[in-house]
Amino acid sequence: MLVGKAGTDRGRKPSIWRGVPRWARVCTIFGVVLMVLSGSVLVGYQALMSRYEGAVGKADLFGDRAAGASEKKSDIKGPLNILLVGIDPRKPETPPLADSIMILHVPAGMDRGYLFSLPRDLRVDIPAFPKANFRGGTDKLNAAMSYGSRVAGQNPDAARGFELLAKTVQQVTGIKRFDAGAIINFTGFKNIVDAMGGVDMYIERDVKSEHRKPDGTMRQLKPGGGGYLGPQAEYKKGDAHLSGWQALDYVRQRYPKNGVPDADYGRQRHQQQFVKAMVNQAFSADVVTNPIKLDRVLRAAGQSLIFNGRGHSVVDFALALKDIRANSIETIKLPGGPVTIDGAYKGEKLQAVAEDFFAAIRTEQIDAFMLEHPDFKQENS
Repeated sequence: MLVGKAGTDRGRKPSIWRGVPRWARVCTIFGVVLMVLSGSVLVGYQALMSRYEGAVGKADLFGDRAAGASEKKSDIKGPLNILLVGIDPRKPETPPLADSIMILHVPAGMDRGYLFSLPRDLRVDIPAFPKANFRGGTDKLNAAMSYGSRVAGQNPDAARGFELLAKTVQQVTGIKRFDAGAIINFTGFKNIVDAMGGVDMYIERDVKSEHRKPDGTMRQLKPGGGGYLGPQAEYKKGDAHLSGWQALDYVRQRYPKNGVPDADYGRQRHQQQFVKAMVNQAFSADVVTNPIKLDRVLRAAGQSLIFNGRGHSVVDFALALKDIRANSIETIKLPGGPVTIDGAYKGEKLQAVAEDFFAAIRTEQIDAFMLEHPDFKQENS
């Protein structure tokens, strides 16, 4: 019987899963979600594909469909640049702002990555976007998504807003083309973390919440505005186990008065640290070997994401990036500072050396650049 079975396999193509460890095969879609969140991928079990890939939202994030373009490559090869945008939607009728703008650069070897954030308050020239009747202008980077999302007589379209944001980021960085993109619902982070049973991460300094009480309920607004009243949730320096609401609340903090002296740059760093902590948690045996918990995590992850792979599916990217792990992602901090006009704060600007960093990304000289600029490596990354 064994000989006959072997004979029937002759002439077949080798399985794409050959050599993939069994423990990793149980995580197809969650691995892809983590890839678009941070570049780290678990490669998965084929039987889970249809169940979980369908949960991942899909949209024309780059305008390819409208342009009639066929962007799909024959396969996925490095180097790659993936644009990740976090939004915190409040009301369907409110144009979305990009609360977090991250780029994952994967060098040609496809076994590591560099993750960096652009300040959401970066003062930039946003190009004209006729689809949304936007004429172009100078504003903060996060506003590009809002301008691009507007649809006459309808609720805003986040996917259309992503398209204008991507065009603006390409203009800022000189990156000619993003190979994939994702819109990540920050509120969905809470559901993912809770499905995992919480996340373990290192808190780099004492931080107090602007918005939440110690029990997670919202603090009361001061009469007439200008802040909040009541006790604050606190996150003490050191190792911590955070529930979903705590993790989301922690990565939202950006005020020096609450323990984040470098403001939005500190928030960017905390978001990057959190993403890597999520990846490490997902690799833990507590998640991978628990079918019930794994199912909850996969479904929560899929519901938190809108993905576009320029013709490739999330599973295609999972297979292409199967060698990347959390400890092979270098998180980067870009130096910058405030822009003031007539004494009024107008946003942020990057230092001139950031242009050299972008050039190194474009020309595949990032390793040499990092050797010369070790200060670009994020603290506690």
